[in-house]
Amino acid sequence: MSTQDVSAQNASCYVAVVMERVALNNPWVAEQWGVTGVVCDDSPAGTPHRVIVTNNRLTQLLFPGYLIRLHRDEAEGYYLNITSPQPRVFVLWRMHDGIARPELLTVSYNEGARWMDGGESVDGVALPVELFPWIGAFVEQHYRPEPKKKGRYASNKDKGVGFRG
Repeated sequence: MSTQDVSAQNASCYVAVVMERVALNNPWVAEQWGVTGVVCDDSPAGTPHRVIVTNNRLTQLLFPGYLIRLHRDEAEGYYLNITSPQPRVFVLWRMHDGIARPELLTVSYNEGARWMDGGESVDGVALPVELFPWIGAFVEQHYRPEPKKKGRYASNKDKGVGFRG
């Protein structure tokens, strides 16, 4: 895995994305696309995709050369992701010439949720175990939880009694 020092503003590593097309026996929808995995891969950006499985029902394509970048302002989202029961890589993908292609990748829970809320096609797949130490070190160095704010209590004037109107 190629990574920069986690102290860098934008630490990054290259991965490859596995996209899958399943032919459906459905009069309204002929096929279904989705992301089935992300793997560590040192192929540079611009490396062409290749078919890894193909038959009359299923096609899997490997798209190498995608960069996962870590940004300081997303440290909370990385923390939420790696401490969740099922850490994910979120892949935003779009259709181009009949093929689903990955566009953007993130390991931030918050950014992945924003993409989904924006109506994009986003799939979350298992985070490769090789990325845990890298993301964990980045979070440890850059994430500072917001201090808890003291709650506001009812004033002494109303002695905690609610509105009576």
